[in-house]
Amino acid sequence: MIIQRFPTVVLAGLIIAVSISLFAYLMWYVSPDEVIERVRIVAITAEGCIVETPDGHAITIEYCNGQPDDYIDVPIDQNIKERAMLMNPTT
Repeated sequence: MIIQRFPTVVLAGLIIAVSISLFAYLMWYVSPDEVIERVRIVAITAEGCIVETPDGHAITIEYCNGQPDDYIDVPIDQNIKERAMLMNPTT
């Protein structure tokens, strides 16, 4: 009797473990961590504005109000910066 139920219990445990792992991954690595930063507008393009953060990252934002060399306050996702540093660790 116990042997017949063992695969079901293992399968249920695996499903629960995968669900918890997926939830943790989404919460820690995918969800945005936005901080408002004062950035300098570098250029205005058809897709939005290219801005430079105080620590030197170039990021494209959709909506901006200004001209090149103006400073504006916008929410910047900190995960984008972390991913950029992982891709190019020399900067």
